[in-house]
Amino acid sequence: MANPLYDRLFGIHASKTEPFLLLQDGTTLTYAQFLATTAQLAHTLVANGLNPGDRVAAQVEKSPETLALYAACVQAGFIFLPLNTAYTSDELSYFLDNSGASLLVCDGANAETLQPLADQLGVLLKTLNGDGSGSFMQEAKGHPTTFETVERDLQDLAAFLYTSGTTGRSKGAMLTQDNLLSNADVLVDYWRFSKDDVLLHALPIFHTHGLFVATNVILAVGGAMIFLPKFNQDAILQFLPKATSMMGVPTFYTRLLADERFTNELTAHMRLFTSGSAPLLAETHHQFEERTGHRILERYGMTETNMSTSNPYDGERRAGTVGFPLPGVELKITNPETGVELPQDSIGVIEVRGRNVFKGYWQMPEKTAAELREDGFFITGDMGKVDADGYVHIVGRNKDLIISGGFNIYPKEIELLLDEQPGVHESAVIGIPHADFGEAPLGLIVAEKGKNPDLEQIMTIVKKHLARFKHPQKLLIINELPRNTMGKVQKNILRDEYGEAV
Repeated sequence: MANPLYDRLFGIHASKTEPFLLLQDGTTLTYAQFLATTAQLAHTLVANGLNPGDRVAAQVEKSPETLALYAACVQAGFIFLPLNTAYTSDELSYFLDNSGASLLVCDGANAETLQPLADQLGVLLKTLNGDGSGSFMQEAKGHPTTFETVERDLQDLAAFLYTSGTTGRSKGAMLTQDNLLSNADVLVDYWRFSKDDVLLHALPIFHTHGLFVATNVILAVGGAMIFLPKFNQDAILQFLPKATSMMGVPTFYTRLLADERFTNELTAHMRLFTSGSAPLLAETHHQFEERTGHRILERYGMTETNMSTSNPYDGERRAGTVGFPLPGVELKITNPETGVELPQDSIGVIEVRGRNVFKGYWQMPEKTAAELREDGFFITGDMGKVDADGYVHIVGRNKDLIISGGFNIYPKEIELLLDEQPGVHESAVIGIPHADFGEAPLGLIVAEKGKNPDLEQIMTIVKKHLARFKHPQKLLIINELPRNTMGKVQKNILRDEYGEAV
């Protein structure tokens, strides 16, 4: 039976003995071996009572088995919900409850902590560890290595990815098979991927960059991936000579440039370096080209759209821009107040439309209506412009989003927690420059009259309730928050005053 996403990315490789995953320990997994595991996992999901359309949440370390779980969800018709491994149980509670997940697959080390939460929400809990062990894989080993693929169509949902809003309430972006498949096909052509490519994969696979961009592109062409658990400087330098391409975030490239072992000779055979998830400084662009002779290809996308723009493969890769709209993607710059399209070189909100644009936010019709127009244009919230040559520039963010090391941080979520603490009257969180991560959050606190908040204790509470990448670099007590005549906090003034506070 037809299942476009599975058939195109996975099914065509079922009998192939060519390498798919090259692991850090020297092990190689062929396509056939990987898809045999996929089938066993699909059987396991069904054996646990799940039905097509059910949500499968996964908060597990990166491994071949984790990737096979994604493939199994596609094959068996389930909606895959990957979750950041740094999320706390408080954060997980919302994702599981809102998504209505039927199953949570977690690391064995977290099972005891998460079991009461799973029981409370009526969610089945299974374990999968980074080394491939755990109760879920133990069950899978008893199942056949083939599975009858469940019929799905292009408009069926394939995944949920949660992305926060400025209110602090996370939104489940619903991604269809067509969203993922169309984007993979466009990128294969635009970035010239082929079966001869070996992608150096050091990205996490709980968000769109590592999972749906990098992985799907390689699957679409039948290439191979050097599948590293995480970014490790020594491992990157060791495996780089065996790769033809690499996808990364700016932090990857700044760290490599700081290492004298990263040389022109080491990258001479490489075909392509791409960067995304956060702005790449023009300085990094130029330093990388001077060191290696390669010009990093920067592109632009987000959870709700996958990739929307890219600098060209052939032609000028212009530093400080994110290139042109990809084939099949329409992009316009609009007035944030009126929605009216603005002329060339005018700064406004970026809106995009195409098969890559998500279906809407799960169980949030009002949010969907506010950000996804009836004509299909998605209001990204990013501020930008299109220059005379057609290059798209990202100049800021309409929302107070902080991007740190490629991860999105929404200040309101941190502020709500800070405001609850003893002695705190109100707070504001801003992004400040960080040499390694690009940006990092800074917490600014206004104390209640006559009170002296314990900043060390507050930071302890923050660390307990929020993922590590959301932790403020520092907390400062200030006299008051600047406001405009409408009472809105003027974070631009705070950034000007405290932008170098750390």
